[in-house]
Amino acid sequence: MAAATVRWIQHRARQAPRGRRFFRHPLAALALGVLIFFSVIALAAPLVAPYLATHQRDIVLLQNQPPSWLHPLGTDLYSHDVWSRIVYGARVSLAIGALAAVMAVLAGTAVGAVSGYFRRWVDAGLMRLVDVGLALPRILLVLVVVALFGRLSVVGLVLLIGGTGWFATSRLVRAEVLGLRERAFVDAAHALGAGPGRVIARHLLPNVAATVIISTTLGIGHVMLLEAGLSFLGVGVAPPTPSWGNMIADGAPQLVAAPWSALAPGAAIAIVVMALNAVGDALRDALDPRQEIP
Repeated sequence: MAAATVRWIQHRARQAPRGRRFFRHPLAALALGVLIFFSVIALAAPLVAPYLATHQRDIVLLQNQPPSWLHPLGTDLYSHDVWSRIVYGARVSLAIGALAAVMAVLAGTAVGAVSGYFRRWVDAGLMRLVDVGLALPRILLVLVVVALFGRLSVVGLVLLIGGTGWFATSRLVRAEVLGLRERAFVDAAHALGAGPGRVIARHLLPNVAATVIISTTLGIGHVMLLEAGLSFLGVGVAPPTPSWGNMIADGAPQLVAAPWSALAPGAAIAIVVMALNAVGDALRDALDPRQEIP
């Protein structure tokens, strides 16, 4: 299904120069297929997974069983089917990655656009706030909040990760807006009576869309790695809700006896993050205005 979807997208994309440039990237089609595959199994988890994520068939006889026909990726210490946990964990890991990255990019875009357009004291104040955010390690900020307020829900985790991840995007958008605001089309909009809000929304933001899209794509991978690290440390997604990070944490003590329980979710994270990076590179090539249009 994923391969058929990629072929359909590739056929449609070839009708536009940007689409052709996107698929010129050697890994674009493969990476897009990987993302579609994991998205589909996450959405169709009850149909794809043979067992519920929390189902324990036999805690004594079926723990740490190697891969077999009944359990394609084996079982873990608690007799959970690893494949089922990966499928349901994809829902959590991909959702946190996508939602938190979109939240961070939206906040960063708003701050960067306002800062670059108004400049002067607005720019100085906002950029000093960004400097403070960039100077502090992101995971340290998250750990401080968790230490103060305790373990967070999935929604709280999304808000926390998204709320601490917009600093770099604001820098990128500000740099774009600083150049765009001096262009003739912005002067024309001012001459026609457009206010700051209309100029930013209708004339500046559409011209930074490429930067925002690429930042979102790469940001999803970064958030997934951060969530996996937090869950591995025991401060992310709380068991028994599966995420790829807490699956690695559960399987780490059994790495010698049952390596599949940790290596399978680790491989899933690595494959998805590499696919996101490849798609981000392909999007950068496709949306680069300096590329010659054939």
